[in-house]
Amino acid sequence: MAYMNDVLSVVPQSILLGFAGIGALFLGSKALSYLQFFLNVFVLSGTNLRKYGKKGTWAVVTGASDGLGKEFASQLAAKGFNLVLVSRTQSKLQDLSKELEHKFTHIQTKILAMDFSADNDSDYERLTELVRDLDIAILVNNVGQSHSIPTPFVLTEKKELQDIITINCMGTLKVTQIVAPGMQQRKRGLILTMGSFGGWAPTPYLATYSGSKAFLQQWSSSLAAELKSSNVDVQLCLSYLVTTAMSKVRRTSALIPSARAFVRSALGKIGTGTWQAMPDTYTPFWSHALIGWAAETFLGTGSRILRSYNLKMHVDIRNRALKKAAREAKKQ
Repeated sequence: MAYMNDVLSVVPQSILLGFAGIGALFLGSKALSYLQFFLNVFVLSGTNLRKYGKKGTWAVVTGASDGLGKEFASQLAAKGFNLVLVSRTQSKLQDLSKELEHKFTHIQTKILAMDFSADNDSDYERLTELVRDLDIAILVNNVGQSHSIPTPFVLTEKKELQDIITINCMGTLKVTQIVAPGMQQRKRGLILTMGSFGGWAPTPYLATYSGSKAFLQQWSSSLAAELKSSNVDVQLCLSYLVTTAMSKVRRTSALIPSARAFVRSALGKIGTGTWQAMPDTYTPFWSHALIGWAAETFLGTGSRILRSYNLKMHVDIRNRALKKAAREAKKQ
């Protein structure tokens, strides 16, 4: 201690004050970051959806017939938005359309059955015609595909690889390019794209899916800057696991919400991700946000520790899935 005092005694006071100021700024920035995180996640509401359009304007939802897409459609209908429902299966879309129009008698729906994996130009032409004269306030880019089970990249089937990139990336880009110009002209709108923790941090054994979602992260943040002057908000919505067919998880918990709970938070927390490293990105569900904040604050999303954790977790998931498939094969 005496030695340190001797060393400090020969350091000019101005330098000591400078270092003290830097330390205070660092600690202050961390405290402000935590306060901002706490307020955004647990206290403040997100942007009111009425900013993007009054009741009777339209919302387009892709991947609308199941899971999160179906829940986005239902909750937007409850808020008075007419709906354009886009998904693969005609019968499911028809059933959902009837269900929503019966439950919410003040709304209208339009449906379009298209297989995003086909990347068929005629499908996008039909969508263009369907929305041409509609006042679209919100676009929810929800359509997506992951791997059937965690799989090493070199063992990934070529069709699965192609489908993931075509659906997640090209489908989202092409639909947005159809809808966004009208929003620019009207000087209002929301483009909400579903991201994933799988793209937020490198995820071995889901490498193609991880890459596709990382692409959407960079694209969405870039698009947000381009459309800001047109008063069009672009948000990437991050999630960890949710109880959907894609996740194959059926039981809810503090870390794994139901589709209804997640979508409620997604629509209620738009614009509250100012604490996140990437701009115009938000993690709406509180427990997912806690994971995200801790990782970004103490590790960094590109950290080797986080990547190693993801590797171990997905190797374990793959092994369990293979053992289950082997047991079922023996029963047949």
